[in-house]
Amino acid sequence: MDAVTGGTIPKPEYKDAGRAKQKKNGKKLAIKILVYILLIALGTLFFIPFLWMIMTSLKDNMEIVKQNFWPKKFIFSNYPKALTTMPFLTYTRNTLIITGLNMIGTVFSASLVAYSFAKLRWKGRDIWFIVMLATMMLPSQVTQIPLFVLYKKLGWLNTYYPLVVGSFFGGGAFNIFLLRQFFSTLPNELSEAAKVDGCSEMRIFLNIVLPLCKPALATIAIFSFMGSWNDFFGPLIYLTEPQKYTIALGLRAFQGYSGVQWNLLMAASVVTALPTLILFFCFQNYFVKGITLTGIKG
Repeated sequence: MDAVTGGTIPKPEYKDAGRAKQKKNGKKLAIKILVYILLIALGTLFFIPFLWMIMTSLKDNMEIVKQNFWPKKFIFSNYPKALTTMPFLTYTRNTLIITGLNMIGTVFSASLVAYSFAKLRWKGRDIWFIVMLATMMLPSQVTQIPLFVLYKKLGWLNTYYPLVVGSFFGGGAFNIFLLRQFFSTLPNELSEAAKVDGCSEMRIFLNIVLPLCKPALATIAIFSFMGSWNDFFGPLIYLTEPQKYTIALGLRAFQGYSGVQWNLLMAASVVTALPTLILFFCFQNYFVKGITLTGIKG
């Protein structure tokens, strides 16, 4: 054996690589923990108003005046009392009718328009798409007076037509844009192969494109549901009979029914907010996936 003389034995390189990898993993873990702490803090901050609403709904009038955050005694009877003080079931039925029609109209009409912008070739397509995007910069209040005059001449005041007809004619520029971005990610080879087999454009749209776009359609449906369920301004303008009020408008009238008893008002508000929360939690995977995929390709 040869004797080793002079110099030092070099350290194995794999030890340095292992230490560098551990240091890198430790840094990633620290950043991940910091991000989670920040998200938990923001989530708690955003949850506080909803928690305050729940706590207020379980108090009596004296505790509301004292402004205690936690009630000394939880009064669950506020909920049935709030729901019987106003015609809550009637308002819920009216809201479900409007919301259901808007969801159907928005999903179907917006998907049709978006498909034509994404997959069909017709003269002036890009120009009209830009015009449609430009309408997103107009606040809805700009068109309220012309629409009110139009609906009045049509005899649609105090009906649900002004609240649902618009969803069957495009469903909104933002919804069209969102679906168009998703349709652009679909390969053209699918529709071309279907055309070779003799499929019409409508059959391609219904049997091939729509089944592949469930996340985007679910996203649009959730947006439509939340917008219609929480809409206050539209029913306030067009509905005059209390029997046709929606929940959002009924909560405003609830102050007259109960003499502004904040515990009952908050109880009714909690019940009103539950369907939106349940819908989001049930379909949040579709919602997140739809938002993510619509931004992949312009």
